Amino acid sequence: SHSLFLSLADYSKYAISGSNVSLSISSLPTNNKSLTWFYTTDQKIVECDSVQLKYFNTKFKDRVSLDRRSGTLHIHNVQKEDSSTYLLKVLKDSGYEDEWKIPLEVLDPVPKPVVEVKKTQEGNKCNLTLSCVIQDQSVNYTWYAESLPKEFQSSVLEVTHTPQNYSSSYTCQVSNPVSSQNYTVNFTSPCVLAPSSGVAWTDTWLVITVPTVLVLLRI
Repeated sequence: SHSLFLSLADYSKYAISGSNVSLSISSLPTNNKSLTWFYTTDQKIVECDSVQLKYFNTKFKDRVSLDRRSGTLHIHNVQKEDSSTYLLKVLKDSGYEDEWKIPLEVLDPVPKPVVEVKKTQEGNKCNLTLSCVIQDQSVNYTWYAESLPKEFQSSVLEVTHTPQNYSSSYTCQVSNPVSSQNYTVNFTSPCVLAPSSGVAWTDTWLVITVPTVLVLLRI
């Protein structure tokens, strides 16, 4: 019978579009006949053995480089369409084949949100509806304010201001696994908005390493 050593990675990694990603296997076995990286199960990116190193004619051809010693695949300027479960196959001198899967999801950074404020006044009370507006809907929303008992996770926040009790500012944060953007609105009195400003940050580098946990399957 033929034995296949298969390592499965039960997780997904994220990268921001336009960044550089390194796919690697920790403690890659030595004494190998050949090493092949796949974009899909039937599309090879690069292959090397003791004699030659071959980059295949794919969309990655001018954006990838292979470290022959470590087996690490470097991908430059990743795009959303590069999302896939990458596959590394290593043929050992013994004739056995090791296989690793590395899921990668490439996401665009979230755009800057805008906060829309609607208000109705009842005597000295001001009822406010704060809406965090963004083009991309596949994001997480979080509101921060001193008057909130905890972080409020929704695109719309409804509050009531009184002269004795109101927050001077509210911050809406939109985020996805690779980036975050904030927008803050400020109040000078319960029903009067002040000029607002926002801050932003994004992550730009990612290195993915899959541990070499081997499961022996009998075929």
